Formats: sequence, C-alpha cells, structure tokens
Amino acid sequence: MNKEVMFSSKSSDWSTPWELFNDIDEELCFTLDVCATKENTKVPENYYTERQNGLVKPWSGNCWMNPPYGRQIKHWVKRAYYQGQKANTNVVCLLPARTDTRWFHDYCWKADAILFFKGRIKFGGHKNSAPFPSCLVLFGSGFPEDTKLDKYGKIILCGEQR
Repeated sequence: MNKEVMFSSKSSDWSTPWELFNDIDEELCFTLDVCATKENTKVPENYYTERQNGLVKPWSGNCWMNPPYGRQIKHWVKRAYYQGQKANTNVVCLLPARTDTRWFHDYCWKADAILFFKGRIKFGGHKNSAPFPSCLVLFGSGFPEDTKLDKYGKIILCGEQR
C-alpha cells in the first residue's frame, strides 16, 4: 500500500463527480451545498464558501456536503449529524469510508443510511480513482425506498436504535 498517498494532506478537496451528484440530486433535489467553492459547487443557486463558513451558517432543506477531507472533517460530520436531526432537513455527505475513526463511529453509524460504494470513486479533476474507499452518509429521513442509488453499491440502514 502506498501510505504516502493514502495519508497525504496535500489536498483536502475532492470534487464530487457530476454523474454521481446528478443521480442523487434527481431523487433528493438539493437546496443547499454547505461547503463549496464557486468552481465546484453542486448547488450554484445556494452554497456556502470557506469564507462564509458553513459550520456556523443555518442548514435546512436537502443539503449536500462534500467536506474537506483533512483533519477538520470530524467537525463537518458532527455538524451534519446534528443538522440532520432537525425537522425538514436532510444532509447527504460524500465521505471517505474511514470506519476506523472516532468521527465515523460517533456520527456515521447513527445515520439513517449509508451507501458503501463498489470500487473507488473517480473524483472530478483527477485522472485516477481515489486512493481510498468512499461512502454516502444520509442524516435525515432516509433514501427513497425505490432508490436507484443501489447501482453504486450497498445501502445499509443504521440509526440510533443500534
């Protein structure tokens, strides 16, 4: 294994692939991108930049989150979990599937659903697939029962009851 790449912090930005986002958006109709740049936002009519700091801004509706993948990811996941507890708010997070981390155990296993991808995602702007596995974590009311997202991998239901 190439640990240099796996644990590198050279870049924490992994732009969401448009095809994947469009398939999710078709089912959930996102109203807010909580951490984006003008260049990579998936909800151009409503998004928060790093300068606006989505960690302190209000979240509501169907929120998309592809956070920076550095050390600060735990703060984004924690915020997504708590925002997803609010009425009329769903948060879908594209995350590295780091099931061995504290933040994954503290928050992701309490999600309504997690989709673990088959294979590795090829993020926007990258020639090769990511050097790590990824997952979609949904905090809120869950994926629609007749979801087409299962073509990407295995969806498991989680929740506080576990």
